[in-house]
Amino acid sequence: MTSYYAPHGGLPPQTQLTTDRARFTTAYAVLPKGTMTDIVTSLLPFWEGMRMWLIARPLSGFAETFSQYIVEVSPGGGSDRPELDPGAEGVLFVVSGTLELTLSGEVHQLAPGGYAFIPPSSEWTLHNRGDEVASFHWIRKAYQHVDGIDVPPAFVTSDAEVEGLEMPGTDGAWRTQRFADPTDVRHDMHVNIVSFEPGGAIPFPETHVMEHGLYVLEGKAVYLLNEDWVEVEAGDFMWLRAFCPQACYAGGPGRFRYLLYKDVNRHATLSRQFV
Repeated sequence: MTSYYAPHGGLPPQTQLTTDRARFTTAYAVLPKGTMTDIVTSLLPFWEGMRMWLIARPLSGFAETFSQYIVEVSPGGGSDRPELDPGAEGVLFVVSGTLELTLSGEVHQLAPGGYAFIPPSSEWTLHNRGDEVASFHWIRKAYQHVDGIDVPPAFVTSDAEVEGLEMPGTDGAWRTQRFADPTDVRHDMHVNIVSFEPGGAIPFPETHVMEHGLYVLEGKAVYLLNEDWVEVEAGDFMWLRAFCPQACYAGGPGRFRYLLYKDVNRHATLSRQFV
């Protein structure tokens, strides 16, 4: 059965030990699920009945390309002006509750596993019309326009509708669900779901130019981040800068799955004229 971890807030008791798995280094950061308490939430303009955990933002000299929020919307909450930056594209991924997305005049009901790609300058609204709190990931990036290439269109789908493709030579132990066509260069970011069966692994240190945000939706694993092996579990977030070596072993007893952001399909920026 598919499950998606969503933070619950609250505060730990005064008797809890302070030592935790939280790390911030020059190559990566780890935000364990226990760091997502009430006192680190934020609000946004023109939203009602919401709070969010801002888990990634551009920082000079570290990660540069994206921001990521976990947004919690109470019944009756939402926004008619959710995005104030006309140059921002976004992906929404619902992890609990139900949300009503109106995108270019069309209404969509997003249940857990629901996924929406929103191009820059889109007209959209988002509301919780249900009786339960809803939570979703909101990944945002400044879209990099290229002369002669169109902006990709909006689309709405779900985890259940996108097949997980087996990575070569893994007998299904490692699969990736690609929500956007990886050969479509109109897209300058991908937000996918990566899954490992118990014992599955990335058996070599991936070292590449894409920076990553990885939110663990389900399960646990031991993850290589630069020179460190770090235990991670559902609800943890990892933030990797470009060229940070990474690998993992899925520990079981169930699947290990994470929501993955990466920047793709664009030249490296060499001068301000292309920013």
